[in-house]
Amino acid sequence: MTLDRRLFLKAGGAALFSAGLGPSFLQRAALAMTEPEPFFRRKALVTIFQRGAMDGLMAVPSLDDDRLRRLRPRLAQSAAKGAGEAAVLDLDGRFGLHPSLGPLLPYWQEGRLGIVHAMGSPDPTRSHFDAQDYMETGTPGRKSTSSGWLNRVSGLLGHEATPFRSLALTPALPRSLYGDEPAIAVTNLADFQVQLPGASGATAVAGQGFESLYEQTSQSLLRDTATETFEAVEILGRVNLNAYRPAHGARYPKSQLGRSLRQIAMLIKAGVGLEIAFAESRGWDTHVNQGTVTGTFANRASDLAKSIQAFWTDLGSHRDDVLVMTMTEFGRTVRENGSGGTDHGHGSCLFVLGQEVDGGKVHGHFPGLAEGDLFEGRDLPVTTDFRSIFAGVASNHLGIRNDKNLFPGWKGKPLSLFS
Repeated sequence: MTLDRRLFLKAGGAALFSAGLGPSFLQRAALAMTEPEPFFRRKALVTIFQRGAMDGLMAVPSLDDDRLRRLRPRLAQSAAKGAGEAAVLDLDGRFGLHPSLGPLLPYWQEGRLGIVHAMGSPDPTRSHFDAQDYMETGTPGRKSTSSGWLNRVSGLLGHEATPFRSLALTPALPRSLYGDEPAIAVTNLADFQVQLPGASGATAVAGQGFESLYEQTSQSLLRDTATETFEAVEILGRVNLNAYRPAHGARYPKSQLGRSLRQIAMLIKAGVGLEIAFAESRGWDTHVNQGTVTGTFANRASDLAKSIQAFWTDLGSHRDDVLVMTMTEFGRTVRENGSGGTDHGHGSCLFVLGQEVDGGKVHGHFPGLAEGDLFEGRDLPVTTDFRSIFAGVASNHLGIRNDKNLFPGWKGKPLSLFS
């Protein structure tokens, strides 16, 4: 597999322009890549943001819960065998898994998939924008935070980065990756079009910008880094983007999430130094016609599960280095609404997949759905702060110990999800 020099220049340009940095970054990136072997492996954290607020009580319902059935006469599902294909998949006798998430069940059974229930932000906002912002900055209730938590993770890793350390497969750089550390936002690696933060929606081809900068800048400014950069091209590897074929029979959905995870898998296996990856799954705002075994929720859940399944299959032996974590800004109301959907709530759940995950368990404290246990009398409460989960993942998977710098002002403790 071959990555030609033009594409590398685009990659370097994307990192340079998205972070607002100059040639010194490229020099450090090039030097960081001059390792003894052209392919080297690093731990990678792959995050998937489920935008729109996933209904955690539909994804992972409490089994045969009379109160859930009363509050959701059209949406509650049963684990009884008589329900057929519509039956919830029994996880542990207490919780079930929505049938559309069935492709994830084998990982649960293998002890690789863990679930954290009743998790979320301690801030009570029901605004998608604010809740997503708080989760991505890692500072609930504080709008003044300039950096994202994944960018701070990058800064705390403690070793030099390649231009591909932090990558978002999104049209715009997500809030999670804003900050001082370089990051790339790209929708398609073949085109390498990036959307720059604060660019008023304008899309720029990073390669053109970098080449233009090279031509217009004095030779004394860039010539010193050119040799190292082009040496890094050779080390970066032989990646033929168009010729890439997923391994082990993996079949990605033809969706944005499927395409994103396919490209992330390719970069991980190419050994380009990818350590933090960000992808999105949209459409979880199920106010109307949420459905059960079919409908909006089932469609989104099926795409999520099949995309993750294809990604994990495709990774092969690289699974040892990779952790996948989902997140969503908040959950949805326990009671269904008059339109066959659910409204903005509070607590939800997330999934963590990895070889060293303490899987086959529902982590966190699920208080039940009695009226006195609900947040504001209507929602699943948040009993596990998302920062506890993120800090535990950063510590156990990436070796980051300073969670107080990672989450300024937070006084909680990391949640360990690892065996």
